[in-house]
Amino acid sequence: MDWQIIINIAAGGLVGIGGWFARQLWDAVKELKRDISKLELHISEKYVKKSDLDFFKNDMDKRFDKIELMINKLMDKLDSKADK
Repeated sequence: MDWQIIINIAAGGLVGIGGWFARQLWDAVKELKRDISKLELHISEKYVKKSDLDFFKNDMDKRFDKIELMINKLMDKLDSKADK
C-alpha cells in the first residue's frame, strides 16, 4: 500500500468528520433560532402591559396617600398630647 493512499484515506476521514461536526453545529444554530423566536412570542404575552401598570401605579398611589393621612393623624394626636 502506498503512502499517498493512506494519506488520502486519512484526509477523507478527517474531512468527513469535520463535515459531520459542521452539520451538527448548523442544525444546533437553526434550532436555537427557532427557540429564540418562540421565546420572543412567549415573553411578549407574559409581560405586564403599560395600561395595567398605570392602573396598578394609580391604585398604589391612592393607598399610599391613605397611609400617609393616617400617619399624619397619628402624629397630630401625638403632638397635641401633653406630656405628664
